[in-house]
Amino acid sequence: MEEKKVRIQLQRHLWPDEVAERKHKRRSKVLLIVMLVCSFVLGLVVGGNVLSTKQSQPVVSSISNKLDSVYSILKYNWYFGTLDENIDQHLIDRALYGMTASEEDPHTTYMSSEELESFTTSIDLGFVGIGVQYTTADNLNMITRVFHNSPAEKSGVLAGDIIYRVDGMLVSEMEVNSLADYVKGEEGTNVTIEFLRDNEIIEKVITRGAVQNTAFGEMLEGDVGYLEIYQFGSSTGYEVKEYLNLMSAMGMKKLVLDLRDNTGGYLDAYVAVASYFVDANETIMQQIYSDGSVEVSISRGGRFENIEDIVILVNGNTASAAEVLTVCLQELRDDVTVLGTTTYGKGTVQVTHTFADGSAIKFTTSKWVSPSGVWVNGTGIEPDVVVELPEVLYYTYARMEENEQYVYDSVSAYVKISQQSLEFLGYDINRTDGYLDKATEAQLIAFQKEFGCEQLGVLDTETFEALIAQVTKRWSIEKEADNQLQAALGLLRGE
Repeated sequence: MEEKKVRIQLQRHLWPDEVAERKHKRRSKVLLIVMLVCSFVLGLVVGGNVLSTKQSQPVVSSISNKLDSVYSILKYNWYFGTLDENIDQHLIDRALYGMTASEEDPHTTYMSSEELESFTTSIDLGFVGIGVQYTTADNLNMITRVFHNSPAEKSGVLAGDIIYRVDGMLVSEMEVNSLADYVKGEEGTNVTIEFLRDNEIIEKVITRGAVQNTAFGEMLEGDVGYLEIYQFGSSTGYEVKEYLNLMSAMGMKKLVLDLRDNTGGYLDAYVAVASYFVDANETIMQQIYSDGSVEVSISRGGRFENIEDIVILVNGNTASAAEVLTVCLQELRDDVTVLGTTTYGKGTVQVTHTFADGSAIKFTTSKWVSPSGVWVNGTGIEPDVVVELPEVLYYTYARMEENEQYVYDSVSAYVKISQQSLEFLGYDINRTDGYLDKATEAQLIAFQKEFGCEQLGVLDTETFEALIAQVTKRWSIEKEADNQLQAALGLLRGE
């Protein structure tokens, strides 16, 4: 919800014609609510055949009158209503949010125009920039991925390059988290970036462009390709096909399909992607509606016959369309292994209806089941091979207080996270229970010496943040740190 502007207003006397005009406007603004309520009531009448048309009229009228009365009371008699200059819109929005809220269905909701735009952006993941992914550690911003067909790829930017200057400004002198704002800009404009590559400065003048980044692919080792799908957005079908074509030309026969943290997206995008992995005209999903009718989604064809073995990576954030794809490939292919942890378990389908003012209602229309009729809602998909990531990667970190520190014989959650971080980074750790013993102290000293931290043997804010930075860096850059990916590669190698 947007922040409210609160003002104390002086009310002037209204003449009769002004009162009539205001009543007219008020009734117009509640019309949307009334129409929605009417449509739901009539839906019950027609769809459920429970009430006759005669019986429904008083119900609709009663609801309309009650809404009208509550609206009027809150606008003109509610103490706080007189302090809100946007009371009309806020009352309507609250009514719509409340009308769509349901414990049974958390996926149905009303969205303002701003929320709809944010929702769409979160699925399509598009932006105007140069098309790279980078990580920040040791005060350096290192590129970890360059997206295919992006301005950066066309300009020769490589993974491993370090962003040094942007339009003459040292990145080290920029405010924290502002680098992306300097690199992004209007489509067609230029940005001059200096990169550090093998201790040499390389300058690139890159023309900003629209970047599609719902997927990423690369060859890993031998004939094994890697395809990560972040979301099923408008461009995902095209992006996935481009990466599969590229890797197939490089000899790909086996594939790691990474759907971890993919929360779903558009049905059309799912159909496009699934069609690259199963034969034409195969049933790849079924939608079952409340009246019992069934709608079947069919593969469009275009299967990549060169792919002979697939490992799908999933976790607790793998949901919706990503789960559909997982269970579909499990059932329709005999060369698929699912690896990771149990998926989210979202087995319903939503559509979005947009209104003239840019707002919308996203509501559930059906449930989806697999080609064989399996419904994963609330249970998720159990992987064939369970592999957990190191526990330290599951934390949401809270910063230590500025003067907070832990010494030998201390016990703290921060000590536990630090022990797990040291273990993840390859230090010799004998315990991860949060007790700072002599062995932990010795490994803290070793880390502090390696990375130039003070307070040897003491866990302070500087050391803790340095540990988290190194964990983030290793996870972002070193594929060997991803034990789920390594387990997938082992399966594909037959180990």
